[in-house]
Amino acid sequence: MHPLHDYVAKQLADKLKDRRVVVWYDERREFQPFVDEVRGGPRPASAPVQVAVAGTKASLAEYAGSLFELRAAVEPLVRGDKPETVVLYIPGLAHDAKASVLMELEKAGRTWKPELKQLAKNVLLQKYTLGVVDEMLPFDRKVTYDDLARAAAGNSGAEPPSILKSIFHDASGNDGLLTAWLASDARDAEIASKEATRELTKLVKARLGLDLAPGAPLAKLRAIALRYVLAGEFRLDLSCDAPASLDSIAKPQTKDEESAVREIARRLRAGHANAYAALADRVEQELGLKNAKLPPGALGSIDTFRFEERALLRHAGNLIANGKFSEALALVADREQSFWLDRDVSRKAQWEAARRMAELGSVAMDVRKAVNKTAGDAAAWLEAYVSKDGWFRLDQAQRRLEAWVANLDEEPEERPLGVVRRAHEDACHAMAEGFTKALVKAGWTVPGALHQTRIWSEVVSDKPRPVAYFLVDAMRFEMGVELAERLPKTSEVSVRAAVGALPSITPIGMAALMPGASASFSVVEQNGKLGARIDEAFLPDLASRKKFAAARVPKLVDVALDELLSLQPSKLAKKLDGAQVVVVRSQEIDHAGETGFTFQARQVMDTVIDNLARAMRKLAAAGVEHAVVSADHGHLFFANDRDESMRTDAPGGDTVELHRRCWIGRGGATPPGCVRVAASSLGYASDLDLVFPASTGVFKAGGDLAFHHGGPSLQELVIPVLTVRTKARESARPSAGPITAAALPEAVTNRIFSVTFTFGEKQIMLGATGIQVRPLLMAAGKQVGAVGMAIDAQLDRATGCVKLEPNKPVTVAFLLSDESAASLRVVVQDPTTDAELYRSPTDIPVRLGV
Repeated sequence: MHPLHDYVAKQLADKLKDRRVVVWYDERREFQPFVDEVRGGPRPASAPVQVAVAGTKASLAEYAGSLFELRAAVEPLVRGDKPETVVLYIPGLAHDAKASVLMELEKAGRTWKPELKQLAKNVLLQKYTLGVVDEMLPFDRKVTYDDLARAAAGNSGAEPPSILKSIFHDASGNDGLLTAWLASDARDAEIASKEATRELTKLVKARLGLDLAPGAPLAKLRAIALRYVLAGEFRLDLSCDAPASLDSIAKPQTKDEESAVREIARRLRAGHANAYAALADRVEQELGLKNAKLPPGALGSIDTFRFEERALLRHAGNLIANGKFSEALALVADREQSFWLDRDVSRKAQWEAARRMAELGSVAMDVRKAVNKTAGDAAAWLEAYVSKDGWFRLDQAQRRLEAWVANLDEEPEERPLGVVRRAHEDACHAMAEGFTKALVKAGWTVPGALHQTRIWSEVVSDKPRPVAYFLVDAMRFEMGVELAERLPKTSEVSVRAAVGALPSITPIGMAALMPGASASFSVVEQNGKLGARIDEAFLPDLASRKKFAAARVPKLVDVALDELLSLQPSKLAKKLDGAQVVVVRSQEIDHAGETGFTFQARQVMDTVIDNLARAMRKLAAAGVEHAVVSADHGHLFFANDRDESMRTDAPGGDTVELHRRCWIGRGGATPPGCVRVAASSLGYASDLDLVFPASTGVFKAGGDLAFHHGGPSLQELVIPVLTVRTKARESARPSAGPITAAALPEAVTNRIFSVTFTFGEKQIMLGATGIQVRPLLMAAGKQVGAVGMAIDAQLDRATGCVKLEPNKPVTVAFLLSDESAASLRVVVQDPTTDAELYRSPTDIPVRLGV
């Protein structure tokens, strides 16, 4: 207990030892908390309860509205020659000395009518002088038992007991007390009634160095102190002269006062976030800071006010627009934990866009410099593109930026976005121009490279059966690298590049992936259609390719990616029963790009990568552990339609097919800026000619003006070849403790929304460590979204995994990638086993635009 309790208990015990019965009147109910402490809680019933008072055992009976009832309750205890030890506690009733119902008990025992202040004073006088105690307990100050108990509990040698601290008993230290007072006026009435204002102003002066008039209203004192603290932190963080509007606000004079200002501002943000936002906005408006002419670079590292975050984002945009990408990245990194961004996902999303812009600009600049220095043959260009830190990173950075921008409710500033888009296009143009020249010089071959037509014979045919063969339409090399990164760490994965067949269009590329293509492959026209010929089979479309593969490969099963993901395990097992080769087809990327819906295509690309990884894990669980993944071709995908200057007239002549990036036919004229190659020069038994734009231009033809393929650029012609072994697991049991989710939306109304996860909130185990998890958005067995950002947590952007620490809430921002989902579930998986650690209890409807 505490000194006050011990003192009161001793006084009561002494009286019990003297007369065995004590009738205790407490008209002001001052001692009710003490009685509850002795009893261990509020009065449970009218019957007496056994208690111990300073080591003395006694029965305690409490008045509850009837003295007759109270007397009857204790009579059995006191009727004998030697009455038992009894305390009759009577709160809220004055003693009637002349006509008391308890007269006999009062005469036989003791009547006690103590005053709380006097007893407390006696306790305090054991430590402090009379003058100090009198200042603490003036005659008219209203204090409670709890107030005095806390005051009396002060350690020896500490500062004098404080009524203010008893009011803010849940605050930690002086800084915590001041922070709580600045954040809320909830205890102002208590401060005033207990005359603690003077003590408060003394504390403000001692800790912050600010003089406040004790006679002023507490609301006014708070406003003055708040301006002092926030303006002080803001001014201390500036590396330039403060705005004139701060001249009237006093400054901290000592290092200790400066430290206190910083600490209290920090505590306000950390412990009273909602209140801080409103208070800071008010002070910002009062001081007119939003319109202050301050150099953004001088704003320091702490965003005291909201306007700072916005000014700095504009500054980041200006840095990007001026090509200062490293400076912009450093600024974004410095602001990752900004208070204002942690509270507003939409603002954090804008900063994430700035980061991705700066990354793309930086990579584009590096690639452009490297391209200008490259003078080797086609093999050297290929190696520069696909090496570990190769030029493919340019494509990856561009895809990540454009996918992010496509999902923002508010597009980033036009100027920096335009600058990095142009930098990307310029780098792509230089790459395409240089590689095409090298390719022409090498006779349209890349020495030492794996050709697309040999993927079946050299990669797939050697794999143990059963094996899955993923044919992904339009997946370029960088997407294959990212797919490898997203596979479980337990998977055996290798990625290599292959050179696709020309023209880089679906009927040709998909046919080149078929069995037999290494021995006999040509691009021909037959009955007015363009297609590939393997042996005597003409393959112009999907139906003919499926029929051809089924005839060549025993026990082959052909399934679309969507179907595979939606099948229940039992139905999938039945479908795959006895299969030796499982062909999995994905047309999502090319379909979205070719239909001209740029926005949907951006979304689909990220979704397909994750769903391919999911499909491999699902097949492994069904017994198909080995997989080969490749593509028919890659693609170029720019932010905007090709400018008129980039559009070239078609060659004319006998046109068999005309695409944005290739012309196939006979005769005609080769337009300026284009290259022509005879099909026979590519090794085809054909009389056709092929004409391609020599850089990244397009023909005036049908098809999308932003997404296209067919030409000989590195992005179109180089395809990934992944070989994967995903070991099947006996079961997918959770390897971590429970995860809970908060702030789940009732409906998804924005493509970017946040959810807060906590790991281990309900777990009993001790010594828990952080875990890696993969939060996802799922619908009908397919992944339709993933994490785009994490607040105050580690996010692996390549794998989409987040690290959760025990009992530490982490907010993640999800990016919905598939708008076609009518509803979804929020799911958290163990990335190693795919075991579900959390699934939202109900479907969450998707209502974009609501």
